[in-house]
Amino acid sequence: MSGTPDNQGSSTRPYLLRALHDWCTDNGFTPYIAVAVRPGVRVPMEYVKNNEIVLNIGFEATSGLKLGNEFIEFKARFGGVSREIAVPVDHVVAIYARENGQGMAFPVPTDGGQPEPPAEVGPARGLRLASTEDGPVHEPAAKPDEPQDPPDPGSPGGGRPTLKRVK
Repeated sequence: MSGTPDNQGSSTRPYLLRALHDWCTDNGFTPYIAVAVRPGVRVPMEYVKNNEIVLNIGFEATSGLKLGNEFIEFKARFGGVSREIAVPVDHVVAIYARENGQGMAFPVPTDGGQPEPPAEVGPARGLRLASTEDGPVHEPAAKPDEPQDPPDPGSPGGGRPTLKRVK
């Protein structure tokens, strides 16, 4: 192979998303995705903050989950109301386990079609997932200017997980 753009094949992102979703599920973790909200993304806009949303894509939180090569599609309840979600795979900027933050970040799409370097994503970026009696609700976390207690590194589950970038 010459390594030219013509010989690169399809994107690895959908395959990596499926693999990490399987890893989370197999290990009893809750898979979350961080999504850059741009045109073509169908999510409840009232839960979007800074053009991003974090979604629980675990089987317990979704109905009819399809992790396709072009789109991630499912139904989920937001505030007790079932909503249809469709996220282009290239708008997923991270997938990680809620419990420990282990996962993978991807380049952020830009309006020009060229990706940006990945930014800090996940709960540390200011989004969290809350639950209600009706099911999962995705909502913004505390405002960035509000102080937050750092996690206690000595206690298991003693803080919000963060995504660790490994180079």
